[in-house]
Amino acid sequence: MNVSRLLSLLALLVLTAGTAFGQAEPGLPAVVASPSEGGTTEYSVTLQLLLMMTALTLLPSALIMLTPFTRIIIILAILRQGIGLAQTPNNQILIGLALFITVFVMAPVFSEVNSNALSPYLDQEITFQEALAAGREPVRLFMQDQVREADVELFSRMRGPLPVSADTPIPMSVLIPAYITSELKTAFQIGFLLLLPFLVIDLVVASVLMSMGMVMLSPLVISLPFKLMLFVMVDGWTLILGTLASSFLLGGPP
Repeated sequence: MNVSRLLSLLALLVLTAGTAFGQAEPGLPAVVASPSEGGTTEYSVTLQLLLMMTALTLLPSALIMLTPFTRIIIILAILRQGIGLAQTPNNQILIGLALFITVFVMAPVFSEVNSNALSPYLDQEITFQEALAAGREPVRLFMQDQVREADVELFSRMRGPLPVSADTPIPMSVLIPAYITSELKTAFQIGFLLLLPFLVIDLVVASVLMSMGMVMLSPLVISLPFKLMLFVMVDGWTLILGTLASSFLLGGPP
């Protein structure tokens, strides 16, 4: 998949998320629109391109709301803080690493959206509205696999009564905030577990220094090499990144 097709795919995902917060009747006064079969409205190509270009400006928000990026970047930041390295790896490296892990995890979803929505729409096999509906479904299923039921119930109560049925999908206006909340919870839970071994090393080093009367020496200076050695010996980067990716691919919140 080339860069232009990937950008178009991400823009389609943004538009599918935006339709969740208000299904307005199509038709704007300054827009050329013509009725089509089935009672739907077909927008002009100019408007569709305008919507796609506008959606590109919302890609950062879509990256945070609809993908694993939030969980991954928070865990990597907590890991860096636990080791005691304030700026190593720097923010650019962490963001780039989180971005490519996100693309790796979301590759099946992107492929499904591309085959079911983007490619048929570019080949003029389906309408723009049908492409939005088809592109929204794989993203909804991905988030629904990761979201916690308690968070869905919380936002469902806040939104108001909803039709309850086993066949009724969770509305995107409820699913998206519930998914973000679940990702934050999961990220902090995993971050807590990552900090425990580094905390033990800090406590041991601090106790040894206190017993030797070296109270003026910072424990962080002594504990840093031991924490780096522990992280390298257990092959920390492979272990953490592999666990993060598999947690999404296997499905379900931890």
